[in-house]
Amino acid sequence: MQDGLVVEDLAASAQWLARVLGEAFPGIRARVAETLEDARHAARAQAPDIALIDLDLPDGSGVDLIREFARAYPACHCVVTTIYADDRHLFPALRAGAQGYLLKDQPTERVVAALRAIGAGEPPLSPAIAQRLLRVFGAEQPALAEDARLTPRERETLTLIAKGLRLPEVAQQLGVTRHTAAGFIKAIYRKLNINSRAEAALEAARLGLVRTDL
Repeated sequence: MQDGLVVEDLAASAQWLARVLGEAFPGIRARVAETLEDARHAARAQAPDIALIDLDLPDGSGVDLIREFARAYPACHCVVTTIYADDRHLFPALRAGAQGYLLKDQPTERVVAALRAIGAGEPPLSPAIAQRLLRVFGAEQPALAEDARLTPRERETLTLIAKGLRLPEVAQQLGVTRHTAAGFIKAIYRKLNINSRAEAALEAARLGLVRTDL
């Protein structure tokens, strides 16, 4: 990670998150944007490798920014940093493309560890959020029973996605075209009824394909 963006309107929180980025990724340049518009300008000037995004901003919702970044900057890791742990905030953010969800009431060392885990392909999730997602998935067993229908190739693809690989890297690892790899990913999302990489990583952990013990 070389370039980071903190999207946060509270000065104290922004400074703390910038320090967290510096501890998690030594040498990273951490820029701060107080609004959605500031964040858009900053990203146009230099696409970030990672963006820590608050959900409640002066000029709108961070969910909209996550959706935009997921489309315009697919290599950027969008991680929610918020005080909200409820489903009304969590699931829209994940569906928009957030690859992590961290609560700001955690100790610094725990947030730093969660961000460092990105390098190992683990989604940065606060323990309370991970437990919530696993409970939700566990309560939806009829829908998630589709996992038994994943082909060996799809399970291999799911493992790679959960480890943080992007489409070109997945295709290379599998020895197939990007079009074929994209087809595998689409089938996985449909069968598991998921919409984001964070959800895919949790499903891979639930199936025992990867570890996620943040």
